[in-house]
Amino acid sequence: MDKPLQLLGNLKPSEFLRDYWQKKPLLIRGAMPNFIGLLTPNELAGLACEDDVQARIIQHKNKKWGVKNGPFDDADFTKLPERDWTLLVQSVNHHLPGAASLLALFNFIPHARLDDLMVSYAPDGGGVGAHFDSYDVFLLQGSGKRKWQISAQTDLSLEDAPIKILKNFKVEQEWVLEAGDMLYLPPHIAHLGMAEGDDCMTYSIGFRAPKTQELQHEFLSYLQDNITAEGLYADADLTLQNHPAEISDNMVQKVSKMLQKITWNNNNVADFLGKYLTEPKPEVVFEPNRKISLNEFTKKMAQKSLQLDLKSQLLFFADHFYLNGEKLSVPSTLLAEMRTLADKKVLQAYALQASIHAVVGDVLYEAYSAGFINFSE
Repeated sequence: MDKPLQLLGNLKPSEFLRDYWQKKPLLIRGAMPNFIGLLTPNELAGLACEDDVQARIIQHKNKKWGVKNGPFDDADFTKLPERDWTLLVQSVNHHLPGAASLLALFNFIPHARLDDLMVSYAPDGGGVGAHFDSYDVFLLQGSGKRKWQISAQTDLSLEDAPIKILKNFKVEQEWVLEAGDMLYLPPHIAHLGMAEGDDCMTYSIGFRAPKTQELQHEFLSYLQDNITAEGLYADADLTLQNHPAEISDNMVQKVSKMLQKITWNNNNVADFLGKYLTEPKPEVVFEPNRKISLNEFTKKMAQKSLQLDLKSQLLFFADHFYLNGEKLSVPSTLLAEMRTLADKKVLQAYALQASIHAVVGDVLYEAYSAGFINFSE
């Protein structure tokens, strides 16, 4: 797995992780030769008109920034000028089967860190202004050309605008990327991307980086649901107070000792992460599969491969598996197959021995019924 990759400019994944990941930018010419994209501008616009797709149109007009959220219709696009705007469509990997093959090229980064594939379209001059991201991103150029300017500046103050635009962007490096070129940016590197000349499409592979505040909040909620504390507040030593409305130091100390009894270990943290990292985003909706019996499901596995739905996330820690926010009960006889499904997103029919079909059925039948897992066409 650690061979030089053209995708990384002939670096080994271990070299990229050691020298660049979350450390410094990397420009890679010809990262994907002959790559012009996965969909046309019209197809991207069509996707932006769907109700379950997150999309934005950002426009720069008269030195002011404007943003409009989808879903859109044809009239929204016919009203747009010839230049200085961009269409951004999030989570294209949830809707485009070909995106899975693209994201698989980045498997040297754990699935637990992957956020989504965002695709942007812009005519000449289109962009989203100078900004910075709090996460790692690979910017893969599809059709057209985009000029990227970057800066490692520490001044990250923002303009008063509906989107996050840097007040004082100072260019330190600049490149024009063409089809198949790619730029990696670690968090907090200021950057500005502008379409040059012909229509431009860029594929952004983004990696999630939850804020400490968010992790703490979600973990405390997890503890509330998963840890039981015994006992009651007691104050047999209560003494007369001058002010009955006062919360006494004695009470504060007692409650503090009770709260200090809240403990957790690495297994609790891993279980929390398994559920938290696979929990679908609020806008994600699954389409249940046609109802079939468990016996029919088991028989069908002998003929067709199983694959995760494009919107599904399956992760594991040791022998524990988590699918879309829920923990699965997986017997030891099925660990290898489940790890393959988690890693590859697909479990080939020929990889399943007949003797374990029923076991797979017991584990995944409900997930299939819910639309989390499907049979390949």
